[in-house]
Amino acid sequence: MELRQLRYFVAVAEQGGFGRAAEQLGMVPSAVSQQIARLERAWGVGLFERTTRRVRLSAAGERMLPEARAVLAAADRTVRVAADITAGDDGMLRIGGVHGPRDRLGRALALLAVSAPRLQVRLQRLPVADRLAAVRAGELDAALVRAVPGAAGLELLALWSDPLHVALPQGHPLSAEPGLDLARLAGLPLRLAPRPDNPYFHDLISDACRSAGAMPPAGPPFTGLQATLTAIGTAHEPSWTVFYEVHGLPSIPRVVLRPLAGLRVTTSLAVRPGPPDPALRHLLAALHGVEPETAPTRTPPPD
Repeated sequence: MELRQLRYFVAVAEQGGFGRAAEQLGMVPSAVSQQIARLERAWGVGLFERTTRRVRLSAAGERMLPEARAVLAAADRTVRVAADITAGDDGMLRIGGVHGPRDRLGRALALLAVSAPRLQVRLQRLPVADRLAAVRAGELDAALVRAVPGAAGLELLALWSDPLHVALPQGHPLSAEPGLDLARLAGLPLRLAPRPDNPYFHDLISDACRSAGAMPPAGPPFTGLQATLTAIGTAHEPSWTVFYEVHGLPSIPRVVLRPLAGLRVTTSLAVRPGPPDPALRHLLAALHGVEPETAPTRTPPPD
């Protein structure tokens, strides 16, 4: 059975004859008749009762007509969905996500639901290395990553640049200053997560300290924001840490937060190389829609 045979069958049934159906289809009547005969042989039923004066549906034809229409409608719908997927208006977009300030990703997905309401999104939370590997393997279409300067085999589309914040014990001389740079903090032990726990952010801070000629002594490791800030506020020996906003700036007793000058953290969208497809363009527009609009910049994949 072929779809075109179903179309011929429906056309003959609706037009009431081979001649009128052939005219509608732009064919000769004999070709339409031959295809209907092949369909009847394939199904093992006669679809029409033919006389020299008229052609009408048989009982089997009456039963099969709504089924044929349903199949053709489903085929047409499939073609439309495929066209919408090609245009980026339908389909499935698989994204690796990160938490961001002010529920930035959630607001972007809300914008995406307005601009492409039939585009489904599957959001996965994975460690950053797994996110990047999943994009390379084609298991994710894109992944949000933070503080990643480059990723082999991928391109990074810069989205947002966010400030960093310093946490100091209340009463420390530096806590009275409205803003701090790394040089001012060089003599105070730094609580930083071990590199295996957060390699990209660890390298961002370490490299910036070295560039400033202000590598501070290592303090106790960063063990989570709440726990680390609590430790800074209660420890006998002063120390500091640096962090980016995720769920708003925390308020911890005996801890002062100050902006860090001269250094920001960038969130990017990691994608496979090449022009983004229409669905990704919808996503990029939504991601940029939650912040002042800036043109995406591409970091080429490392050699």
